[in-house]
Amino acid sequence: MKLATFTEGGSTRIGVVVGEEITDLAAAAPGLPRDMVALLEAGEAALDAARAAADGGGSRLPLTSVKLEAPILRPPKFIGIGLNYKDHIEETGSKTPEYPMIFNKQTTCVTGPGDPVHLPRASHVLDYEGELGLVIGRRCRHVPKERANEVIAGYTIVNDVSVRDWQLRVPTMTIGKSFDTHGPMGPWLVTKDEVSDPHSLHLQTFVNDEKRQDSNTKELLFNCFDLIEHLSTAFTLEPGDVIATGTSSGVGIGFRPPKLLVAGDVVRIEIEGIGVLQNEIIEEPESTTLI
Repeated sequence: MKLATFTEGGSTRIGVVVGEEITDLAAAAPGLPRDMVALLEAGEAALDAARAAADGGGSRLPLTSVKLEAPILRPPKFIGIGLNYKDHIEETGSKTPEYPMIFNKQTTCVTGPGDPVHLPRASHVLDYEGELGLVIGRRCRHVPKERANEVIAGYTIVNDVSVRDWQLRVPTMTIGKSFDTHGPMGPWLVTKDEVSDPHSLHLQTFVNDEKRQDSNTKELLFNCFDLIEHLSTAFTLEPGDVIATGTSSGVGIGFRPPKLLVAGDVVRIEIEGIGVLQNEIIEEPESTTLI
């Protein structure tokens, strides 16, 4: 099941994508929550009700008539993983981490499929990172990796947009990963029952149709289940938390000379079984000044 957040007629709500249509759950199953985090919090019964509503065939809108948003508009936590692909570690010449390299992306960076990504006034050292994102479906702590699949709601695509000079100023990396609009996510959340093996998915990133990244999630150093075990040892994971699992080789800064993003570039990320996430880079508009 493909769960999406969408805007239509001035209202933002959730639905189930079926082919080139979306079942409007507000109309097809009015007893269900109207936002994605609340739906996940409601548990398996709510997901079953959403699936049944979509199977019923009513209350569908053409996808062309709605605007898809990030599936999780404001994740409770947005966690990134650094140096988590073997080919990316080789590309950077870095030492292989002994433990997952964790950083936070501020949730205000989240934006949706098709939305513009800002080339910031503060820096033009802008880069892309195509990543598999996993979404937590149950409140959990101390999850052994053998049971980690039980707490996953599903998967999405994340572009971990990075301002490289700001990222490297301090070891935490958080500020260089968290500029507004630098967390594109989508186009929807694919529930785990439709992803037979999250660790065998083809991932590609294109900039203006030039292939830059071409890898597979089998290259993950710490896989999705390892990450859940590690993170939940320290803190509670909650429905709607998003974990961007890391990027492969082929990032812009890794080329010689670097191939950094400029205004007008279009970044397209494709992950097998998940979908396509595409965003255009634009100059940061004056309207972002709020004082």
